[in-house]
Amino acid sequence: MASPTVPAEGAAERELPQTLIDRLASRVASGGADTATIPSPFTGEPFATVPISTADDVRKAYERAREAQRAWAALPAGERVKPFLRLAETLVDRREEILDVIQLETGKARRHAMEEFLDVALCSLYYARRAPKLLKPKRRQGMMPGLTRVQELRHPKGVVALIAPWNYPFALGASDIAPALMAGNAVIHKPDTQTCLSSLWVLDLLISLGLPEDLWQIVVGDPAEIGDPLLEEADYVSFTGSTRGGTAIAAKVAPRLVAYSLELGGKNPMIVMPDADVERTARGAVRACFTNAGQLCISIERMYVHEDIYDRFVPRFVELVKGMKLGTGLDFDAEMGSLTYRRQLEAVSRHVDQAVKEGATVLAGGKARPDIGPLFYEPTVLTDVSGDMDLCANETFGPVVSIYKYRDEDEVVARANDTAYGLNASVWTKHPARGRRLAARIQAGTVNINDGYGAAYASYDSPMGGMKQSGVGRRHGAEGLLKFTEVQTVASQHFMDLEPPAAIGYDTFAGFMASGIKLMKKLHIK
Repeated sequence: MASPTVPAEGAAERELPQTLIDRLASRVASGGADTATIPSPFTGEPFATVPISTADDVRKAYERAREAQRAWAALPAGERVKPFLRLAETLVDRREEILDVIQLETGKARRHAMEEFLDVALCSLYYARRAPKLLKPKRRQGMMPGLTRVQELRHPKGVVALIAPWNYPFALGASDIAPALMAGNAVIHKPDTQTCLSSLWVLDLLISLGLPEDLWQIVVGDPAEIGDPLLEEADYVSFTGSTRGGTAIAAKVAPRLVAYSLELGGKNPMIVMPDADVERTARGAVRACFTNAGQLCISIERMYVHEDIYDRFVPRFVELVKGMKLGTGLDFDAEMGSLTYRRQLEAVSRHVDQAVKEGATVLAGGKARPDIGPLFYEPTVLTDVSGDMDLCANETFGPVVSIYKYRDEDEVVARANDTAYGLNASVWTKHPARGRRLAARIQAGTVNINDGYGAAYASYDSPMGGMKQSGVGRRHGAEGLLKFTEVQTVASQHFMDLEPPAAIGYDTFAGFMASGIKLMKKLHIK
């Protein structure tokens, strides 16, 4: 079985300047002496040390954040967006630096780090342009036209706790924090310790661009130590991570009736229709399945290929997978990088090994590649995966996809929906209208036609999130900002009260009001 190739220039050659690491580490909200050492997934060798926060550090961070938030919320929204308008251009000018940071802490290929950079730049710019209008007081229709005047106001929640994952630390931290801040909130942010440097980097940058010092604070540490105070003090909680973690957070904050948004796991299907372009679909499937070594909640883990195209599509897809370049270089040569954690490598190996033992067939990959780096695993394609295998039903979160053959649309929709998850899906066809009809039947928060995940995710004007066990709430679109606000209705009554004048009996008044319903309907006032 052929293995994926390795770029000739395979080693990560650059290191982060110690002065940069020290400056970023100083941004951690920590008053203690304890530290954590961050290893590079490419080599397993330490490359940075950061302070660890305590429970008391978290509580003090909230105190400072509440003080900063009051002054920040008093500013017009047009003033609050200014640091983020400056951010887009500054990110472009310093993109090589942040791409290095992302690669060294996550192990991902540079082309996939570039997706994080683009997400932060474009998403923050989207909200910076639209936040003042979204937050502006709005006139709403009153009960009695001309007599009841209603205004909808938006107030910030207060201090938001945001817990970001390790797989896309730059994007899934900053791109959610930006709208929360623009809405007038402060943020206490807990990134994963392994991947905290990219968040510290953009925090440091935003402060240099005018963001108040204590408005966004980053705490680093073990959830067992800082998780409780982080949630206990929050006015709103935003979490991206596992379904298990999201369920625990929801249970923790429920007694206080604190609102939350959760983007959780997925077992995302891709449907290849009989009229799909084989070459385009096969190349798109490589990206859909193996971006960031499959450590992407919206990546494809299940692929359903119509029987009429199966024998042409699968060989071509497997050929492309076997030809993928793996590597550790801080350039754009590698098509796939490393896994980030040892535990993730073990989970991927366990899923694949169990499936093979129970009868699955490996068409490409299927093994770890310590010759490239300690956490590398080959992009892997399997068939003959049955429902009793862990690989079939559970999220693998690695560079593994299983392929299934199907006969008709009803069958494939049922199989695509046969999961507890509902985050993302992909449909490939030469006829987009047909693809849209099929997409509407799939139980997933986003469905991409002739793309794996980016078309929907990066369309920031439209909401993104999960159905079923894949989450609660949405990021992006108006909801991605307004969820960080409390809505208030202010109604004033003019000229006539909502009860009869003294000279009119209630029977007459009731008849007048009832007749008014018919009149308002006829005039299309209501």
